[in-house]
Amino acid sequence: MLVVHYRELPVDAPEAHALLDAYFTERIATFPDPVGYKTAFPDASLFTPPHGVFVVVDLSDDERGFACGGVRRIRDGAAGKVQYEIKHLFVAPSGRGRGLGKALLGELERRARAFGATEAVLDTNDSLTAAGGLYRASGYATIEPYNDNPNATHWYAKPLL
Repeated sequence: MLVVHYRELPVDAPEAHALLDAYFTERIATFPDPVGYKTAFPDASLFTPPHGVFVVVDLSDDERGFACGGVRRIRDGAAGKVQYEIKHLFVAPSGRGRGLGKALLGELERRARAFGATEAVLDTNDSLTAAGGLYRASGYATIEPYNDNPNATHWYAKPLL
């Protein structure tokens, strides 16, 4: 059985920055229009409790940095839903096929609930077919766009009960 360890890091810490750089590099290389993909490293203050958190996935003390992702507070949704957005969910190639994406998504949802979220939202691009499948299989439903992310083609939400 795979044992996963979650480690909070400032989103601007060197290790977090390296994972995000790998994520952005892969997205640019695989994006339908690489010239059109916009990258921006996240504002660290938005991923600092209680506004949010950034997490890195380790498998052991010697096997570190296999995946990353963050959750951050955004404006309230319809009917006063307290929304947290899941951002930059990335599993490095060496960690793929182990269920780390699903495990990390669940951990980010758990942390959002602990902050008081009643709904998780996220956006993705059609070219990320595995990500879209993960989100749908995890109970996310398609919603109208909640942001103007130029890289996104689909927006999702999930109640956090």
